[in-house]
Amino acid sequence: MVQGSPKGRLLRLAGWLDLANAWVGRVIAWLALSMVLVTFLVVVLRYGFDLGSIALQESVTYMHAMLFMLGAAYTLQRDGHVRVDIFYQGFSRRGRAWVNLLGTLMLLVPVCLFILASSWGYVAESWAVHEGSREAGGLPYVYWLKTLMLLMPLLLLLQGIVWVLRNGLLLAGVEAALPGDAEAASSGVAADG
Repeated sequence: MVQGSPKGRLLRLAGWLDLANAWVGRVIAWLALSMVLVTFLVVVLRYGFDLGSIALQESVTYMHAMLFMLGAAYTLQRDGHVRVDIFYQGFSRRGRAWVNLLGTLMLLVPVCLFILASSWGYVAESWAVHEGSREAGGLPYVYWLKTLMLLMPLLLLLQGIVWVLRNGLLLAGVEAALPGDAEAASSGVAADG
């Protein structure tokens, strides 16, 4: 494949989208450590100094939500979601590409679009009133938290585009479209002759 060909440009696009999702995933992963440290702080303050902080407790919930909702696309990129692979592992590389392509187009994309459509009004209402915590002393950013309901499906759709491009290119004869290792998958700019 020639680097300047349409297939090469599509493969580069997939690589850039992969890099974006990988960057989000690596940044979001640090929230796991932050959650542990903040939870430790909450416990020390409560039992060591008899002090409580609703805002600190709610911040753990916010970080937890961000970790899982924004990390879902990164997990998909790394093929870390649960899969019933009784038959899948026995398929050829092209057979797995067909399953991934059709699964993305018939399951992932419609579910993400449904989540976007059904969440839009809910999130918009929260933004309209700048919804805050119902608890005194809580965080005033519930509308930011609810925005994750839109960001999650958008990031998953971006990763779905990568899967469609990579699997479609493999089916079109570009063997380098699905690199064998995770590091090559996130670089995305491989070429074959």
